[in-house]
Amino acid sequence: MREFGKFGPLIGTVDEGTSNVFAANTSEVLTYHQVTLKRFSPQEGWIEQDALEILNAVLECIEVTVDNLKKLDIDPEDVVGVGITNQRETTIVWNSVTGEPLYSAIVWSDVRTAKIVDDLIKTKGAQSVNAVAQTSGLPLSTYFSSVKLKWLLQNVSVVQKAVADGECMAGTVDSWLIWNLTGGSNGGVHATDVTNASRTQLMSLRSLQWDKRLLRFFDIPVQLLPKIKSSSEIYGYISTGPLLGTPIAGCLGDQQAALIGQNCMRFGQAKCTFGTGCFLLYNTGESIVHSQNGLLTTVAYQLGPNAPPIYALEGSVAVAGDMLQWLKNSLEIINDLSDSETQAAEVSDDEESPICFVPAFNGLYSPHWKKDARGIICGLSTSTRGAHVSRAALEAVCQQARAVCAALAADGAPLRRLLADGGAANNSRLMQMQADVTGIPVIRPLMTESTALGAAVAAGRALSVWPAVTPRPPADTFMPAISAEEREIRRVRWESALSRCMDWSGEDANRNKVETDEVDHTTAVLPSGLFFLGTALLVVIADKLKVI
Repeated sequence: MREFGKFGPLIGTVDEGTSNVFAANTSEVLTYHQVTLKRFSPQEGWIEQDALEILNAVLECIEVTVDNLKKLDIDPEDVVGVGITNQRETTIVWNSVTGEPLYSAIVWSDVRTAKIVDDLIKTKGAQSVNAVAQTSGLPLSTYFSSVKLKWLLQNVSVVQKAVADGECMAGTVDSWLIWNLTGGSNGGVHATDVTNASRTQLMSLRSLQWDKRLLRFFDIPVQLLPKIKSSSEIYGYISTGPLLGTPIAGCLGDQQAALIGQNCMRFGQAKCTFGTGCFLLYNTGESIVHSQNGLLTTVAYQLGPNAPPIYALEGSVAVAGDMLQWLKNSLEIINDLSDSETQAAEVSDDEESPICFVPAFNGLYSPHWKKDARGIICGLSTSTRGAHVSRAALEAVCQQARAVCAALAADGAPLRRLLADGGAANNSRLMQMQADVTGIPVIRPLMTESTALGAAVAAGRALSVWPAVTPRPPADTFMPAISAEEREIRRVRWESALSRCMDWSGEDANRNKVETDEVDHTTAVLPSGLFFLGTALLVVIADKLKVI
């Protein structure tokens, strides 16, 4: 056992354009480096990234972070392992011989696959569509990797040739990074973890393996896909750079990583990450629970190959922080993202003629699942200023998160508090508005990058250097500050605007009927209401037995 420096063993993390180094003993961030990644839209509804830019950003982040350690007089040799976390569903295909990407990375929020989704619903029939949801936990939607990969196989000739030549690899961003960091075409490991695999819509929630029926449904060759591993084990060893020989020992999708980072490791605990989108995960323990109200069923984590998988219900909101970028870049209402907080504070709560903003730029995710919805601003008048739009944008994020909380309550799991993290959670006005519209306390840790911490925990556990219990960091608490009556007025006003944005893309009545059928994807393996009621009874009985 080697001697470590004053901070003990260290764990590095890679979150695509960011790298961090944590002290395993204290969960303290010692240093980090961040690179902004570009997104581009070659057509309306298409959202892409450069896969090589993602990789190069990671390599730069690792190099600069190690240099930072040296400047802090910390020995980089103390970094005993690395954890990876990533935006989920984003899909990359590459040539296994040359290592070159065969197309741009198709980002999770891209909606080019809308026709594929419609065609599958029409041709496969309701029974098969429902079976997909039962097996994968996910509805047919443009959101998931399955249809993105299907689009690439149907439309990109170099992908088709690579498949025919046996030289095509596919995966989410974690797979692309792990393969490259462990050697690439010179023996790189093609692997993913159960959390990322669960977002492809190609993995069985029960077996944690690629499912033959799902692969047949989407017509995806299994040989393209990575091996599925747990979230906490050694995947391989970094083959180049300043961390040469360091094991990659943890991997999680970003939202599941944040669940661990927020220490939501017990049944009934939940967190909400406010980033590009907004994602609420509710820990359901070892039970697969299917929502009756538009939530997703997903793998939360599996901390070791022999550990039981832990599952979660998830509410996914497509647009949160992205809306503030839109205010800055497209409307030019704000000069900096932090300006939204200042502008929103200029509008008093009792000001007449408030406006409502529904940011359904490319449809709506949880709990509505309406891909033909489009963004709308209601209530404009001659007195409307940019500050009103900024405030309405923040309330839009909060109302969408409230709708997810309401769906969770309808499933029998009301929240008593909301743990918040992510970049947009630094906006204190947003956090206060969230507490107001949900009517429950919102708790924001002072270190809001819970995603990186979760990846560090997974890697540290695999290497037996992370403590069994991660200390909960100091936090700010935002308490509801409006009356129940005012809360209800805001909800009704928001839902009135919401109803006006539906079916905006002009799809015909038959397609709308199909859309309605699509929402009914949650026929339960275990009905959620019955599950939560049964669990509550077990807790009561257990308490009684303790007394006896």
